[in-house]
Amino acid sequence: MSNVNRQYPAKGRVIIHLDMNAFYCSVHEAEEPEKYKNRATAVSGSIEQRKGILVTCSYAARKKGIRTGMTVRQALKLCPELILIKPDFDLYRKYSHGFMAIARQYTPLVESVSIDECYMDITGSKMFGSPLEIAEKLQQRIQTEWSLPCSIGLAPNKLLAKMASDMKKPNGLTILRIRDVKDVLWDRSCDTLFGIGKKTAEKLGKLNIRTIGQLAGTDEAVLIKHFGIVGSWMKLAAHGIDHAEVNPHRERNKSIGHTTTLPNDITAREDVYRVLLNLADQTGRRLRRQKLVAATIQITIRKPDMTTIARSNTLEAPTQSTDDFYREACKLYDRHWRNGEPIRLLGVTLQNLTLLDESALQLDLFSYEQQPRKEALTKAVDQLRDKFGEGAVLTAGMLGDDPSTLIRNKRIRGTSLQKDDSLLYIDE
Repeated sequence: MSNVNRQYPAKGRVIIHLDMNAFYCSVHEAEEPEKYKNRATAVSGSIEQRKGILVTCSYAARKKGIRTGMTVRQALKLCPELILIKPDFDLYRKYSHGFMAIARQYTPLVESVSIDECYMDITGSKMFGSPLEIAEKLQQRIQTEWSLPCSIGLAPNKLLAKMASDMKKPNGLTILRIRDVKDVLWDRSCDTLFGIGKKTAEKLGKLNIRTIGQLAGTDEAVLIKHFGIVGSWMKLAAHGIDHAEVNPHRERNKSIGHTTTLPNDITAREDVYRVLLNLADQTGRRLRRQKLVAATIQITIRKPDMTTIARSNTLEAPTQSTDDFYREACKLYDRHWRNGEPIRLLGVTLQNLTLLDESALQLDLFSYEQQPRKEALTKAVDQLRDKFGEGAVLTAGMLGDDPSTLIRNKRIRGTSLQKDDSLLYIDE
């Protein structure tokens, strides 16, 4: 690792990871420096009522102990002078397009991975100078032209570039080579290796693998036995090896939807609700798997004569909650469909998608108290389905008046059903 050495291997790829520092707060500071420069600020989804959580906070606020994810109440108690700012995603997108445009002036190989970070393959950009000179120019231009601080990682692959950009913030510029991995990374805990989360690190810990160096020294067969093909990736990553290419054409889904043609036409509201719940559940799961949130819910209804209507509604704030999708889908049905008319097909589509990390999920005072429990329950359900299949967990609303009938039809054997609020789950 180095911040001063201007030598870089002539052979192989050269990758930059460009990461904006405290992006949302930095954007507001750039836009209105007289109000926010060097002040303790935080972006929160709900300000007037002093509810909700902090989406991000400035480095000045972090020095006072403020952290992303705190409740507004906690943050104000810790730092009464904290300035709370409403999120403005149109403004964030403007600044994001600005720094990305600068990046694309040095290479067409720019992969946007979120609103505030991207990878750049500058292997063929020698006409602009050495890799370090290009990185320095990027940092200077983004600061000068957009008043934004950023950290840059410079490495022979995406993994090490990402690791390097996290090593010095704000305004860091770090080089990380393959030959540096042993000295720089191997003493660190496994969960500091990009791509390994706390749960995986805990599983590794049970195998007495606690550092990246220990991971690098573990037999690949042992890792594959416990983690499947991911074990091979972990072994390579611990040695700083990553073959993933910068993909300038990477795009996220514009919508996520699911439709079902019914075996028989239905007319009863409760039957429609049950199908909408199933559709909202499936689309919500796909959304969460991709770490996205949705602001618009659309339902599609088709009559037996094949006449089709689609109606949508946009929420005040994006969400990834199945409950929210189901509630809105039912409202749309009640508003736009005459009860008693037969339905041949139903669909639920989630639109206006953004990455979870780019969005401020607004929580009111009441939902905040319940949210951790709901999120834990949703996560547990998703994990059960990942392990045992989609039919492993069924909501009570899907079961109808006689849950045992559907259970028999699903051939769920040797299990007991436990009821927790509206969820029926299988206790193995």
